[in-house]
Amino acid sequence: MRGKRVGIVGVGNVGSSVAYSLAMSGSCHEVIIRAIEVDKARGKALDLSQAAQAARKHTVITVAETLEDVKDCDVVVITAGSPRLPGMSRDDLLIKNATIMREVMSVIKVSSPNAVIIPVTNPLDAMVYVALKETGWDRSRVLGMAGILDSARMAHFVYEKLGYGAGQIRCSVMGGHGDDMVPLPRFSTVAGVPLTDLLTWDEINEIVEKTRKGGAEIVGLLKDGSAYYAPAKSTALMVEAVLTDMKQIYPCAVMLDGEYGYEQVVTGVPVMIGARGVEKVIEANLNDDQDRKFAKSIGSVKELIDTLYSSGFYS
Repeated sequence: MRGKRVGIVGVGNVGSSVAYSLAMSGSCHEVIIRAIEVDKARGKALDLSQAAQAARKHTVITVAETLEDVKDCDVVVITAGSPRLPGMSRDDLLIKNATIMREVMSVIKVSSPNAVIIPVTNPLDAMVYVALKETGWDRSRVLGMAGILDSARMAHFVYEKLGYGAGQIRCSVMGGHGDDMVPLPRFSTVAGVPLTDLLTWDEINEIVEKTRKGGAEIVGLLKDGSAYYAPAKSTALMVEAVLTDMKQIYPCAVMLDGEYGYEQVVTGVPVMIGARGVEKVIEANLNDDQDRKFAKSIGSVKELIDTLYSSGFYS
C-alpha cells in the first residue's frame, strides 16, 4: 500500500515553504512539486530532499514535469497564480488567476480524482469558488487557506500587546480573506482566559485593525514580495489534518450551504478537517455586531463572484 502523497502546484516562496514544512514534519511519504520552470523545480526538489535527509525524515520530494504528473494525490495544494502587478485592477487579477485555476483544475480532477484540494491563490475566496465550479466536487473536498493565517496574525499582535502568552494564544477570525475579515475577540483566549479579561476594548480594536493590515504591512516592509512562511505553515497544518484524519477545528474558506443564513458563497468559517476534507461546518453564535461585519464580508466575496459572471468568465 502506497504512502500518503501531496501535490503542490506552484513552487514560489509559499509553495516551496509548504513542501519544506511537510518534509520536516514527515507527515507524508511523497511531495510532488509542479512549476512552469521545470529545472527550477528540480533544483528545489534536490534541496528539499537533502533537507529531509538532514532531518532524518522519510519524505521524498519529486518533480512533476507536466501537470498530468501530479497524480494519485491525497491532497493537492494550489499556490499557482499571478501577484497584483502595477496597473492591474482587482478585477484583472481576479480573471487572470481564475483562468489559471480553471486550467489547473481541468487536469487535477482527472489526475488526482480522489484528492482534497487546498487553494491558496488570491483572491482566495473566489479561487475556492472557481475550483469547486470547475471540478463539480462536493464542497467538503475544496477548502481554502486563509483563516488559520489571519488568526495567527491576530495572535501575534495579541502577544505584541501583552508581552506574554506566546504559544498559548488562540484567536478566531472569520469571513473573507481581505479587508473585510471578521476577527472575533469574544472567541479569543490566552491560556483559556478570555481576551476581553486581559485587554481593554481600545487595545482589542487596535489589534483587530492591525490584523486586517497584517499582510499589507509585510508587503510594505519586504518591498519586493509578500508573506510566505506563515501562509505556508498555515497550509501545511491543513494538509496534515487531512492526512492524519485529525478532526482538527480550523477556520477555512468553504462554500456555505445554508450555514449562517448564506448559500452559494465561499467564506472563512470554523470547520472540522479530517480525511475527507471538511467533515463539519461549525456555526459560531455571533452577536449583532459580528453578524453585521460578517454580512459585509460576505458581500465583498459576492462582488467577486458576480464579476466572474458579468465579465463573461462564466455565462
